[in-house]
Amino acid sequence: MVLYVLEEGLAGQQELGGAVRWWLHQSLTDLQARLSARGVTLLLRRGDPRVIVPDVARAVNAGGVHWTRRYLPWTCPVDAAIKADLKARGVAATSQTGSLLVEPMAVKTGTGGPYKVFTPYSRALRPLADEAAARVLPEPPALTGAPLPPGIDTGQLADWSLLPAGPDWAGGIARAWTPGEAGARDRLERFITAALRGYGEGRDFPARPGTSKLSPHLRFGEISPRRAWLAAAHAATANPALAGDTAKFQAELAWREFASHLLYHFPTLPVANWKASFDRFAWRDDPAGLKAWQTGQTGYPIVDAGMRELWTTGWMHNRVRMIVGSFLVKHLLFDWRAGEAWFRDTLVDADTANNAAGWQWIAGCGADAAPYFRIFNPVSQGEKFDGAGAYVRRWVPEIARLPDSFLHKPWEAPPLVLSAASIRLGVTYPRPVVDHARARQRALDTYAAIKAGGDGE
Repeated sequence: MVLYVLEEGLAGQQELGGAVRWWLHQSLTDLQARLSARGVTLLLRRGDPRVIVPDVARAVNAGGVHWTRRYLPWTCPVDAAIKADLKARGVAATSQTGSLLVEPMAVKTGTGGPYKVFTPYSRALRPLADEAAARVLPEPPALTGAPLPPGIDTGQLADWSLLPAGPDWAGGIARAWTPGEAGARDRLERFITAALRGYGEGRDFPARPGTSKLSPHLRFGEISPRRAWLAAAHAATANPALAGDTAKFQAELAWREFASHLLYHFPTLPVANWKASFDRFAWRDDPAGLKAWQTGQTGYPIVDAGMRELWTTGWMHNRVRMIVGSFLVKHLLFDWRAGEAWFRDTLVDADTANNAAGWQWIAGCGADAAPYFRIFNPVSQGEKFDGAGAYVRRWVPEIARLPDSFLHKPWEAPPLVLSAASIRLGVTYPRPVVDHARARQRALDTYAAIKAGGDGE
């Protein structure tokens, strides 16, 4: 018997965003079908697992309970309490690593503390990850499930209301993804065979199918990071020309581990600036600017393309995530937590550790973060990584007829060029909400003000 608990009401718990709730419904539907085909029942419960797990174990007369270990600030004490309760009742309780390559506490500095810089962390992680990946086991050929005692309600997934209740905004997400274990395995196989070669360079160009897109499957445990690490390693062994691309892909998996490492050791990461000096930062409050960013109406095509891709598919290319994040916290001077909250609600791969670490990195206030004064120019970024405009033209079709030379800066196009492309700036496509040069200087001046007051770290 398998039990899934939708946790509710835990102290400090982040609520699931809309896109994650949609994926969870699909993933549980797939799991339920796969288990049922093998004669195993999936029980569904919602509430406090400290109450539910022991109660279910007693009701089904379980001799042991096994689960994948969790590392979030609000799950660690919950799991410890469940383990203690079960053992007190004489029920074996075993938790195992499954969602990460290695446990967050297993990678230590020379002095035994946590890492705060990614590069030395990744060097320390690699041999541990190689060892862990080598222990990946195949799917068991058979599963056995004892019949449930009479009167045990299996629960109904539909009762959880995880899907959109009003307009079905998830249509684009459904067309873009196949949640579940089969979809995850297929995604990994296609990446290894078709996109791993050239990954090191190709992953920076959003119009290319150059990324793995495994992130939501990893987020939901539909595939193990160890299996992904091992598949890439096997590919490089079979074809040494793939060694560089494999190393880069594994570095991305290592960043995911680093985020969990940071969150485990520094549990305020999702809500508090890592660098205390940023507590004095003069963030702006501009609802209209935030709305323009959220809806892809900033007037900067590469930013708008990314935000529209996010809203439509529940995902955004990693390079574009950095561009839109920099735009929010530096061009618009918004607190990074506003971006973190929007991504948490709209990303199908929204992960507490990755989301928080990524936004703090972009904002310059996190561990091993990009310097705050590194401000992406959305025009030059678009020209560099979407020079032919395929990405922008797909997601911002109202400016698709502009020539490449003006596609990433339509406000510079002569009137005749705009007219020929059927564009009326401020009507069919917005003018820029801020001027890049002035916004950049404003950000630097604001940052200088907190530096003048001392780091406070």
